[in-house]
Amino acid sequence: MTSVLARPANRRAPNQLYIDGAFVDALDGRTIDVRDPHDGSLLAAVALAGAADVDRAVRAAQAALPGWSRTPPGERGRLLLKLADAIEANADELAMLETRNTGHPIRDSRGLDVPRTAATFRYFGGMADKFEGSVIPVEPGFLDYVVHEPIGVVGQIVPWNFPIMFTSWKLGPALAAGNTVVLKPSEITPLSALRIAELMADVGFPKGVVNVVPGYGSEAGERIVQHPDIGKVSFTGSTAVGKRVLAGAASNLKRVGLELGGKGANIVYDDADLDRAVGGSLFAIFHNQGQACIAGSRLILQERIADAFMEKFIAFAKTIRLGDPLDAHTEMGPLTSPLHRDRVLAYCAVAREEGGEIVLGGKAPAGDAFANGCYVEPTVVRARPTDRVAQEEVFGPFVSFTTFADDAQAIAIANATQYGLGGGLWTRDLSRAHKAAAAIRSGMLWINCYKRVHPGSPFGGMGASGHGREMGFEAMRQYTEPKAVWINVDADIPPFYKR
Repeated sequence: MTSVLARPANRRAPNQLYIDGAFVDALDGRTIDVRDPHDGSLLAAVALAGAADVDRAVRAAQAALPGWSRTPPGERGRLLLKLADAIEANADELAMLETRNTGHPIRDSRGLDVPRTAATFRYFGGMADKFEGSVIPVEPGFLDYVVHEPIGVVGQIVPWNFPIMFTSWKLGPALAAGNTVVLKPSEITPLSALRIAELMADVGFPKGVVNVVPGYGSEAGERIVQHPDIGKVSFTGSTAVGKRVLAGAASNLKRVGLELGGKGANIVYDDADLDRAVGGSLFAIFHNQGQACIAGSRLILQERIADAFMEKFIAFAKTIRLGDPLDAHTEMGPLTSPLHRDRVLAYCAVAREEGGEIVLGGKAPAGDAFANGCYVEPTVVRARPTDRVAQEEVFGPFVSFTTFADDAQAIAIANATQYGLGGGLWTRDLSRAHKAAAAIRSGMLWINCYKRVHPGSPFGGMGASGHGREMGFEAMRQYTEPKAVWINVDADIPPFYKR
């Protein structure tokens, strides 16, 4: 009995734009081929949104805004909870769709991506009627209270590496807070977002509340960023594009949330549990083929244990099972696109040019099974902290390693990049761990674990990793405008105004 699932026609995901409660073609009729990164086979020809399509999506969101923003928070939450239930009821289909579109191993799509998506919608469904205002203690005779109002129409741009999960991270807090949305998934991986839109219609979301417009960043994305009637744009992607988003949003001073690149420092101290550190560090870099902004892509090893750690790490990395992501035994699938595969392989060439030692991988795997796919072997490179491969985000199954002598040097190496998103450290000494956590410049830090996320825990970074936060109460705050209301209860009129 084979463990490889058939590559079914499956239930066909929608392949049109979703605007004003209906699936429609792009106004100019354009489509883009969406392909399976395992073998290059065609999954769908999906409508490709241009600027004019974004404009009609914004009009739909504007028309829906008064009704949605006035909908009682409990009712908004009820619809988000129903959506979470619908995602769980269709979990196998969604996992299959995500795996075929992205190359995520099916065990991860089933075990992580889809459950986390449902959990995020459920979390914000529960928060919708619990996000409170406040009363400010002011001088006697006055009442000052603060309410949080929705921003209005928000634009959301979702990347290709975790499309279904990031769709929930964007939509959940925005909708719970009473905003309406124009969401642009990547043109490479639009299928799960379109299926989520279909499920939203099924459970009763009013038309126009959410609009999904797959398209190129240079066209649909740019129009979202510059549109005068969009009050906030939330972007997840590269630092280079994030800078352009920030500049474009200045056109109407819209609010901006940026979750950008990372170069996660993963420090292993000499008192760490090596077996636990090796296993956690492998997950930190090779999960989802390293295509994660929070990946632990820089191993920083204390000199005394570096050789022992790397011996175990490389031996385990050699056993990672590459292959068809629909095979339940596959641990690493293909990268999501040929263009990105070539980019990662180009960094292998950079490592060689800079004098780095490639101790494992550094190439596409051989064999007919990989001939038409976007595969790269697990790659391990000895590099100096100042080398490009230790400074620039590779975004693939590519980890550099270096050593340190003492705690101060470890922190200095960890902080010696432009990024500040996620990082990890491994030690049995909690005093050492707390000191390092305070010193590392990072929005998130994991101690004796890595890449843990939860809908209630703020996710985001600083520096070149962006600003603002996804998830939790921080996300709800960033999708609302606080309004202070002052009431003169029984205070006398100031003497200056008396006659």
